[in-house]
Amino acid sequence: QVQLVESGGGSVQAGDSLRLSCAASGRTASITATGWFRQAPGKEREFVAAIRWSGGTTYYADSVKGRFTISRDNAENTVYLQMGSLNPEDTAVYYCAASRDGQYRVTRGYAYDYWGQGTQVTVFT
Repeated sequence: QVQLVESGGGSVQAGDSLRLSCAASGRTASITATGWFRQAPGKEREFVAAIRWSGGTTYYADSVKGRFTISRDNAENTVYLQMGSLNPEDTAVYYCAASRDGQYRVTRGYAYDYWGQGTQVTVFT
């Protein structure tokens, strides 16, 4: 099993930056990709970013491309989401997810087997 713990959420002003962390533990060697998803109240969960652990290929939702950067520190089994130029539309609970195989599209939630508890990000104007 894999355990994921998100941290780094908080309340920031529009235009500010924030870095989310996802610490993975357990059978981390089984992870092939990690992703970030977010869900705002009353809205559907949406894909934000993903990174494949083999090769480091990254993927971004159009809404965050150019503003957010996903990265991995393999020595610490930690994935980061550097969020810049934040706006109120980014307000949501952000979830970290891990996939144990690379057979599915990493931009889709069904590709992931493990999920963190989520961390709240609030952007105010």
